[in-house]
Amino acid sequence: MKLHNYFRSSASFRVRIALELKGVTYEYLPVHLVKGEHKQEAYSAVSPSGLVPTLVTDEGERIGQSMAIIEYLDETHPQPPLLPRDPLGRARVRALAQLIACEIHPLNNLRVLKYLVRELKVPEEAKNGWYRHWVRDGLLAFERELAQLPRGTYCYGDTPTLADCCLVPQIFNAQRFKTDLSGLDRTMAAFDNCMKHPAFQKAQPSNCPDNEP
Repeated sequence: MKLHNYFRSSASFRVRIALELKGVTYEYLPVHLVKGEHKQEAYSAVSPSGLVPTLVTDEGERIGQSMAIIEYLDETHPQPPLLPRDPLGRARVRALAQLIACEIHPLNNLRVLKYLVRELKVPEEAKNGWYRHWVRDGLLAFERELAQLPRGTYCYGDTPTLADCCLVPQIFNAQRFKTDLSGLDRTMAAFDNCMKHPAFQKAQPSNCPDNEP
């Protein structure tokens, strides 16, 4: 398998975590978003949407969107499972994952932040304030959802799930922007436990070949 991704992309990070949890070997193909490599013709042939990550299967099929990729991996490499066996548990985990992937992340990805600065002329610190506001607001909602679930080692239960694959990259980015993470006891406990797991450690940005300071 091949993974077109960028070390700092939280969506790419999610997929790297899933690949490591599954023990799937893959070729790392960097696409530098800040330099605009995702907009170049060579990558357009891989991803018509111009987004990362893109997974290329051993058969040469291309799959975009991190959530779709992770569920594909879960179906083709079922051990260890990233979704519970019961329908309600699967729905709970998907809801937690989508709270990050669909509610927090879209407001704060690179193209949105660039638009705020370049097109709307938002000052740098105001842009950072936007980021911190929406990330904290979303994580507070995530914390409230966790509070309604039985306590476990990770977001849902005692094994990593799709929800943890989404949570860890979001916390990494929140910390990079110095977001206030106080009062997120269940959320940060799940994050801390994830970071004790070798798969999460191996997948993190500092271990990527294209990592930059």
